[in-house]
Amino acid sequence: MNAKDAFKLSMDMSDFVLKTYVSDLTDAELLTHAVKGVNHLAWQLGHLISSEQQLLNAICPGAAADLPAGFADQHSKETTGTDDPTKFLTRSRYVELYDQQRRATKAAIDKLPESDFDKPAPDQFKDFAPTVGAMFNLIASHPMMHAGQFATARRTLGKPVLI
Repeated sequence: MNAKDAFKLSMDMSDFVLKTYVSDLTDAELLTHAVKGVNHLAWQLGHLISSEQQLLNAICPGAAADLPAGFADQHSKETTGTDDPTKFLTRSRYVELYDQQRRATKAAIDKLPESDFDKPAPDQFKDFAPTVGAMFNLIASHPMMHAGQFATARRTLGKPVLI
């Protein structure tokens, strides 16, 4: 296995967990907060998608998939307290955008020579992802950072344990 395969394998595991956790949720259930003070699941899905776009474009300019107009702003830090269902998308639309973004990331991984993974990351990311490879690792694992909140929200909703 090479680095490209490892990044994509990590992405696939994150995708499996995230998509399993949202597989049986309704659009209304996406507005569930795991606990008070935590963003609801719709916001988190949007955050994961827009973050991946930002991170990928930072290391491979123009490689990320386009998002609908205003999408990143809709899922920004400034909108964390917003619970208005009209401000968020359907589960199927979030999954569609998530998949588009993941395909773009995997295509960027495939295009880069492995030696580029050792290049320095952009300055604003160097504290936690010092290289391009570390950035791809961050992109791959970011959904897992939110997985516990999805699992907890599922418990709040009385959903079955799926994983």
